[in-house]
Amino acid sequence: MYMDERLELDVLIYPDEIRIATPEDLRDWELETASQLSLPIVRLFVALYPYNPAAMSPNTDTAAEELPFVPGQIIKVFGEKDSDGFYHGESGGLSGFVPSNLVAEIPVDDDYLKHLLVQQGFLPVDYTGMSWTPDLSDVDSIDDDVVIRRMVALFDYDPWENSPNMDSEAELEFRAGDIIYVLGDMDQDGFYYGDLHGVRGLVPSNFLEPLPWN
Repeated sequence: MYMDERLELDVLIYPDEIRIATPEDLRDWELETASQLSLPIVRLFVALYPYNPAAMSPNTDTAAEELPFVPGQIIKVFGEKDSDGFYHGESGGLSGFVPSNLVAEIPVDDDYLKHLLVQQGFLPVDYTGMSWTPDLSDVDSIDDDVVIRRMVALFDYDPWENSPNMDSEAELEFRAGDIIYVLGDMDQDGFYYGDLHGVRGLVPSNFLEPLPWN
């Protein structure tokens, strides 16, 4: 019995030789090809308000091309906004135009962190009266000159397991995606003093990314 066994091999052709490509050759070729491709800049945004294009869009003719979303939803945006103030993005398996005044950018430069946030799909939003504001019930205890900043947690943090400090009971426990309101500047150990759902404590700066107010 005759069996025709055929092997598929990648070869490299040079002016003076032809040789079988090694795995290293293929990896170098893939990296070189990828670097030559012009890929669109991908940014992450979070929806601040609900948006139903059919009922809310100012563009009656193109509302069907716009992306619906709810507060806290993560949206991948490609490129810059157009002359009408709309981005082009995708979320939840849908793509379409996104009104820029209803979303806020999450400034994450690391591609892996972007991937985690997109997988998560949503950020918890304190959504009250069409605004996104901190739950700082005892604002009288905050000095007038203290700067309050909003940050998003990129990883889970358990002080009992992750903290380098002996007095970890002074730190806040949080989960990836939590919105933490930071009061004042970072201390010499790399910790902020923050507020999470009305509970305050120290939070490690390297677990957080700034989240703009608007």
